Amino acid sequence: MKQNYEKSPAELLKEQNVQSDTGLSAAEAEARFVRFGANVFEKPRRQKLILRILAQFRDVSVIILLIAAVLSLTLAIVEGDGFIEPVVVFAVIVMNTALAVTQERSAENALEALSTLSSPVCRVLRDGKVHELDPAQLVPGDIILLKTGDLVPADARLLSSESFAVDESSLTGESVPAEKDARAKLSGEVPLGDRVTMVFSGCLVTAGSAVAVVTETGMDTQIGKIARFLTETKQQKTPLQQRLDKVGKIVSGIAVMSAVALLVTGLIQGHDVWEMIMIAVTLAVAAVPETLSLIVTLILTQGAKKMAAKNALIRQMQAVETLGSTSVICSDKTGTLTMNRMTVKRLWVYGEQPVAEEEDFSAPELAFLEKLCLACTARVGTDDDGNEKIYGDPTETAIVSLARAKGIAYERLGERYEKVGEIAFSSARKMMTSVVRLPEGGYLVLTKGAFDRLPFDRSDKNVLYELEHVHDGFAGDALRVIALASKRVEVLPEKLEELEADLTFEGFVGIIDPPRPEARAAIARAKAAGIRTVMITGDHAATAGAIARELGIISANEGIITGQELQKLSDETFAEVIEFYSVYARVSPEDKIRIVRAWQARGDVVAMTGDGVNDAPALKAADVGVAMGKNGTEVSKSAAKMILTDDRFSTIIEAVAEGRNIFSNIRKLVYFLLVCNISEIIVMLFAQFMGWQLPLTPLMLLIINVLGDGIPGMALAKEESDRRIMKRKPIARTESFFGGGLMEVIIRQTFVFAIVSLVAFYLGQYTALGGAAPSLEAGRTMAFLVTGWTSVLHVLTVRSRKSIVRYRWKDNPQLYLSCIAMLAVLGAVAGIASIPSVGAALGMSALNGWQWFAVIGLTLAPTLVAEYGKFWDYVRSRSAEKTAVQS
Repeated sequence: MKQNYEKSPAELLKEQNVQSDTGLSAAEAEARFVRFGANVFEKPRRQKLILRILAQFRDVSVIILLIAAVLSLTLAIVEGDGFIEPVVVFAVIVMNTALAVTQERSAENALEALSTLSSPVCRVLRDGKVHELDPAQLVPGDIILLKTGDLVPADARLLSSESFAVDESSLTGESVPAEKDARAKLSGEVPLGDRVTMVFSGCLVTAGSAVAVVTETGMDTQIGKIARFLTETKQQKTPLQQRLDKVGKIVSGIAVMSAVALLVTGLIQGHDVWEMIMIAVTLAVAAVPETLSLIVTLILTQGAKKMAAKNALIRQMQAVETLGSTSVICSDKTGTLTMNRMTVKRLWVYGEQPVAEEEDFSAPELAFLEKLCLACTARVGTDDDGNEKIYGDPTETAIVSLARAKGIAYERLGERYEKVGEIAFSSARKMMTSVVRLPEGGYLVLTKGAFDRLPFDRSDKNVLYELEHVHDGFAGDALRVIALASKRVEVLPEKLEELEADLTFEGFVGIIDPPRPEARAAIARAKAAGIRTVMITGDHAATAGAIARELGIISANEGIITGQELQKLSDETFAEVIEFYSVYARVSPEDKIRIVRAWQARGDVVAMTGDGVNDAPALKAADVGVAMGKNGTEVSKSAAKMILTDDRFSTIIEAVAEGRNIFSNIRKLVYFLLVCNISEIIVMLFAQFMGWQLPLTPLMLLIINVLGDGIPGMALAKEESDRRIMKRKPIARTESFFGGGLMEVIIRQTFVFAIVSLVAFYLGQYTALGGAAPSLEAGRTMAFLVTGWTSVLHVLTVRSRKSIVRYRWKDNPQLYLSCIAMLAVLGAVAGIASIPSVGAALGMSALNGWQWFAVIGLTLAPTLVAEYGKFWDYVRSRSAEKTAVQS
């Protein structure tokens, strides 16, 4: 079955049952509107707020906290006392839920942004008259009229066109407007960017005029298909979410097993049911790291602020850490790796040597450049901000920009050379002609365009060979080659065809959208960090390959795969060969998603950049979608998780470095909190099995977890990155928080923490240390101080494998200040327990000097053990290095 772009105008008109000179009747248009619906995009219903809130309670750790809070509140109501514990736990739950509910709804935002691409009004032929209608009223079969400046309101097949060009960069990625031709004949599978007989909804008409018949509307248009991709593309959990889920399962599993063990033991020992419930509540509070979500959010927020200062705006908070795991960057070419500004790269005047744009031009070269300007129709004006800007065809603006840079006053050329005639460019002729009156009399005819179309004298085969050799050299470097030929006449000919006859060849100009100056260094830095850069573009293979080689993405011998070749491969075959290709050219939106998913299937974490509507589905499918802030469409920005305000590829690499630092800080936080919380569980379990009273009450645990753990933990967000962080391999998607021997360290420190807390409790309750009377309150006070203070000091040991004495105050002053403050606060809480009423409320009592001395000694013990472990780790690593060198 033929595609619409393959059908002739007559075939489509017959198929749509419409006349090109009258259009549809009002009645027929109404009937088709009922059949096909409005020319708009479907919008998904937003999830109700209550459902979003309820969704947060699927997390096991939240459920445990909620059960603990309910049971604690029930006990408080029964006993008429102890309301502080449930209130604090409820507050923590509400705070964490509020943070989660505020996450952005990127798919909904992206679909809303798509609606901004529709034209405000469109001109439609109905009942033989031209009407201005809302594009939503268009139906297949409508005859639409298009002119320069219009937004195409629906996908349509051209019936007639005159020097017609459309900016399709948002769909195809090509920086040059696509020349359209209603008379062209196409057959077979043709890439979107080469369908010259078609126009697509949302694209801007940059030149000429045309009449077209609407073929698709609404969700059936190319943009509509993208809208459907956005709704169908499901977001995967980020590596951070997967790792935190794993931590949550570990903690929840420990809590549940510990609670069951306690209940069984308590019932066997004949304890009161309500007492056992209280112990279970205490255990739950001890098990769940209440501040984990809050501090992780703070670390992500701090990272987002740092990235914003480096021109990377984060739309979805988890993307901050995901960037650190990025192993493949699928980058769009135009505007990200290149300047998105057509620039003259090389110029050649017949009889001279080729010259680069940055070199000094000779008199013949300046004269040639001036002639090129006379053949241009671009104009110099100002933009909305009052800045000078060159308006016109990108090729001509490139020529004018170079001329002005070389001292040619383009704006004043008209004062000397009056333009008296012009034959406009057309895609069929692929050239245009300008005629100017010379100051000394006579006329200069200037024809510029495709080399093979210019009608100059080709009789001298040696000259022609030289011209072809230079032309092919330009084209081989993926330059867009514009040739110029001219002649001087005293009198203008009467026949138009004589005007362009017997021209003299002048020279070539080679134009390209050049690579960004900093992109090559950024790609090299990414490679050093183990990150592969892949180029995905809708542009031609030759252009993509030339840019990729110049940037160091591929070598001279590496291949390029096109969208057509890709579509011939099965998913299985593509998965086998994907690692051999780093450049994908002439790809469709569907191809981009397939490429992203293929890399993800290999276990890679993929960042995808883009600025066009065609990039939006792939941006959403990627682990981190990165949109361009300056030149990106609202659709791409809404689908992305990160927006570059400077559109520079190098900014992505800076963001990756920050992402790696964030992973490191979150890993430290998990290490810090797990040791603190699991040691508290061990303390409770051991005391229960020994038949002791609870060493710590729920209120004490909340004070320790929220203040002793929480405040210093928040200061970890300020930790700066290691200078060698971009010399390491990417963080694998499956890499655990506990790799690299960390689990062994956690187990060791957890038992040390538990031992010192139990010893402190034992000394207070069962010994007359310093002559003090043994009491439950004294034991709990000592256990509270040792547990809280060891937690505070522990944050200093988790910073790295280096000794804490090797750090300086200025490395993270907030961390040191928070530690000092929390040591003082926890000490003050124990100190005011000497007031009888306060001591009774807290379950504490005053300590004597020997008890304080014991608390300080026990507090320092875990830090000394950690430092001893670091010392032996250092000795072993140095020994391994020496062995490796000797071998």
